[in-house]
Amino acid sequence: MVEAITDQDFNEETDNGVVLTDFWAPWCGPCKMQSPVIDQLAEERQDVKFTKMDVDQNQETAKNLGIMAIPTLIIKKDGKIVDRLTGYTPKEKLNQILDQYTA
Repeated sequence: MVEAITDQDFNEETDNGVVLTDFWAPWCGPCKMQSPVIDQLAEERQDVKFTKMDVDQNQETAKNLGIMAIPTLIIKKDGKIVDRLTGYTPKEKLNQILDQYTA
């Protein structure tokens, strides 16, 4: 399951383990392509927590992280940003990237 998070709970929700956050907006075409990929991975992988944040509703976190384009995927491990992907990322590539942080 992909959990929707907000500016208020971003740090709390992404501080432990490996967490992927999908920064998206309802009007974003590439975001609509990325969402099903994230949903599939969330069902398949128990070793990663999947979250998403609507940048229209939660502008503070996106601004603080310097997110200028969406979709942007931020991967945190134990509270530290270890990777950032901008634009659509295919499932296979995303799986390989996540494997680096969960092994």
